[in-house]
Amino acid sequence: MATVYEINKGVNKPILFKGLKAQYIAYLAGGLVALLLLFAVLYLCGLNTFGCLFIVGGMGTALFVFVFRFSHRYGQYGLMKRSAKRRMPVCLRFSSRRVFKGLLGKV
Repeated sequence: MATVYEINKGVNKPILFKGLKAQYIAYLAGGLVALLLLFAVLYLCGLNTFGCLFIVGGMGTALFVFVFRFSHRYGQYGLMKRSAKRRMPVCLRFSSRRVFKGLLGKV
């Protein structure tokens, strides 16, 4: 039996897939690829298969929990707005009046 997944692509609505919104789908996909590579590296380093599965399974569970939590808490653009707000300076300091003197002639 083939499973059919529906992706909501309405006008002016975020892309939804199984409860994930917008860019969180890409975050989850990238995390899963990274976990696959981690499993391969751990296996090639000689770690027991069950040890690899335990480590990657735990990290995969944490990845799903955090991505779904961020998707529900911040929504489509909230996480990007939060990171942009954290980069904004608290105040601007100027050591001279040259910046403000230039503004008078440009009005």
